[in-house]
Amino acid sequence: MIRAHVLICGGTGCTSSGSKSIQAAFEENLAKNGLTDEIKIVQTGCFGLCAMGPVVIVHPDGTFYSRVEPTDVAEIVEEHLLKGRVVTRLEYKEDENAEVHENVALNDTAFYRSQTRVALRNCGVIDPEKIDEYIAMDGYAALGKVLTEMTPEDVIKCISDSGLRGRGGGGFPTGRKWSLTAANSADQKYVVCNADEGDPGAFMDRSVLEGDPHCLIEAMAIAGYAIGATQGYVYVRAEYPIAVARLAIAIDQAREYGLLGKNIFGSGFDFDLGIRLGAGAFVCGEETALMTSIEGNRGEPRPRPPYPAVKGLFGKPTVENNVETFANVPQIILRGADWFASMGTEKSKGTKVFALGGKIKNTGLVEIPMGTTLRHIIEEIGGGIPNGKKFKAAQTGGPSGGCIPASLIDTEVDYDNLTAIGCMMGSGGLIVMDEDTCMVDMAKFFLEFTVDESCGKCTPCRVGTKRLLEMLDKITEGKGTLEDIDALEELCAYIKANSLCGLGQTAPNPVLATLNFFRDEYIAHVVDKKCPAGVCKGLLTFVIDKDKCIGCGMCARNCPADAIVKTDYVAPGHKLPSYTIDTDKCVKCGACIANCKFKAISKQ
Repeated sequence: MIRAHVLICGGTGCTSSGSKSIQAAFEENLAKNGLTDEIKIVQTGCFGLCAMGPVVIVHPDGTFYSRVEPTDVAEIVEEHLLKGRVVTRLEYKEDENAEVHENVALNDTAFYRSQTRVALRNCGVIDPEKIDEYIAMDGYAALGKVLTEMTPEDVIKCISDSGLRGRGGGGFPTGRKWSLTAANSADQKYVVCNADEGDPGAFMDRSVLEGDPHCLIEAMAIAGYAIGATQGYVYVRAEYPIAVARLAIAIDQAREYGLLGKNIFGSGFDFDLGIRLGAGAFVCGEETALMTSIEGNRGEPRPRPPYPAVKGLFGKPTVENNVETFANVPQIILRGADWFASMGTEKSKGTKVFALGGKIKNTGLVEIPMGTTLRHIIEEIGGGIPNGKKFKAAQTGGPSGGCIPASLIDTEVDYDNLTAIGCMMGSGGLIVMDEDTCMVDMAKFFLEFTVDESCGKCTPCRVGTKRLLEMLDKITEGKGTLEDIDALEELCAYIKANSLCGLGQTAPNPVLATLNFFRDEYIAHVVDKKCPAGVCKGLLTFVIDKDKCIGCGMCARNCPADAIVKTDYVAPGHKLPSYTIDTDKCVKCGACIANCKFKAISKQ
């Protein structure tokens, strides 16, 4: 009889931190202590609190162990699982600095308390490689309901009434997209899932695929029934090996159980799925480029109209949604449109998953109701900015988005509010920046990514983004002028208006957002020739304070350019001559600052 379950995170983050070794250590130690028949090990998907990984949860008591190492496993088995004594040193601490630690269960932490998990409901709960565990969580009940109790029109109405909008970036109403596709007659229709997810710092869709692949299969079958499609494809990037492997396992299991293939639930409805691997091209996140890639061609966007609802994959009517959008569908069918619409705001219903990263204590995945304020996400769920630094801005929407400055931290996050301030939801990347971030450099970082990822099909994107990047390079190197700032804005407007697809049309957004909210930083770069955040190397000078320098020579020994030399000056109270930096030789790598224990070196 099983008396306890040990849940071990098997998501990419924890796997890269050694969770496989932890699982092997548990198996070895359970066998050694004769507990194999009493304790069940469950490999799950991502729990969400990636900053604390590898994560191990012990049920039924819910003990939350964080940052577990393989060498800790023997103690957990012997003390907790054998003797019933929790290993307190490994328990997650809500406040690391508190004199008395209050140990809390995972769902009771500040990180989880404000979350409402719909798309992520099974991640960290079930073994994604076992279909029976998904079925035990009402898996495939929605598909059964659809095929036995609802017409295709009923399904589309339910999705439309729920207010579900596409979670891939544009926020197009999902029910309307399905309705437009259903209205077009054809001998073949397709359902396509965009699991390409190319934004830097975004890993929402990957985590759903790794932690709950059957919900995607179920949702795509429901979509197929609604629009009259019999074939679906999941387009997933090859850099997601765990997600690809688990999705393949799930598809095979669904076929074996008769949940994919011919005559599903004896209803006469046929539907099957295939996986297509992407090579990591960001432009293939655009739906027409994605479909072109599935067809075996170079991933380039196509002019619209015609839209995919009329002429999509292989020239047939096609519905395309991303993983998170589909992940909401089974619960909407089971619990009703009104239930989903009761969450969120007037025009942005339900929840949204964000990949919270950057200068934030609790990095990881969060799922919150639409309309939650940015302040709540950062200060309550995210745990605030580490090292006593001040919040400066948050980048939403990745290379296609904009930034929310500290002055707008109380903005309620939904599609319309972000659009109103020049930002966008995007797929859900949320990068937090503190006072040490240079906003000009940040815009340059995202533009470098866009330049590399442009497919080159249209001139405004291929050439225009390159010219934008050259202007930003000029500004960050201290060679810019005020006229360059005006030229930046003019070129941004041209690229947005004339690019063929969403990649080019949104590429200028990080530049425009930073110009809007942080124009003073651009002016400081071109007028004062200073980077206020001390980031842009072309505008920095490294200086040694001769009165603080004790003459230890650590900076000189670690300088790769031999730019640090001894002087004849001996500071009062010191015995050795101080050092100075030859600015002509200095490569501004920062090694001197990193190796000076006396804080005698600064950036100016």
